[in-house]
Amino acid sequence: MGVAQQEERSTVKTEGWKRAVQITGPVAMGYAPAGMAFGVLASAAGIPWWISIVISIVVFSGAAQYAAIPLVASGAGIFNLNLNTFVINLRHIFYALPLVDILPVNRWKRAYCLFCLTDECFSVMSGLSKTEQKRYFLQVAFLVHAYWVIATIVGIIAGEQLANLIPHLEFALPALFVILWYEQMRVKNIWWPTLIALACYLLSLWLFPQYVLILALILSVGFIMIRGALLRHLSKEQNNG
Repeated sequence: MGVAQQEERSTVKTEGWKRAVQITGPVAMGYAPAGMAFGVLASAAGIPWWISIVISIVVFSGAAQYAAIPLVASGAGIFNLNLNTFVINLRHIFYALPLVDILPVNRWKRAYCLFCLTDECFSVMSGLSKTEQKRYFLQVAFLVHAYWVIATIVGIIAGEQLANLIPHLEFALPALFVILWYEQMRVKNIWWPTLIALACYLLSLWLFPQYVLILALILSVGFIMIRGALLRHLSKEQNNG
């Protein structure tokens, strides 16, 4: 490979990372306070700093990590921790389905992209074209993961003083969800998933308020799958007709 080709590839990579940083900007702003909140809360609960960092690296899930703080602090077993994380993160399984065809070919890169496919990462990827999804998936995955781990470290260093200075830091994560939802609605202008999710949430809140999140998730996924099956069935009938 000549010098000119090497310089061209280096320029393309640099531009790719710049674009990935631009794409993930909203996630960085949301992950900063949310990740710091986890570090602060974990430190306040007496969890060693290195365990908090390891959790952010290998779990990488805001909701599951917040829920794990009292379990880890109380010395809960591995089974309880794994079960808790699995139930909370069950929704992540469905995120990979619409992105299967744009995953990297390399199995390690593919596995890492799937691991980093959180709510925020999926939302960002869904707002891109297929070409951009293929081009920036690995960079986006790495950046959102890095944002969270760095924010956790800052939260650990800052300690409880940060919580006293800026109360309710943990609310940053729900606020980020709202921002990403708004951006997707603005770009795609598709409202039926939001209406299904809202209806399922209200129904779950009325039936079983203690299990509202997991029940609303199951109902939403069920309705979406039924809708997809009905649309495919109607499409086949129209083609046969």
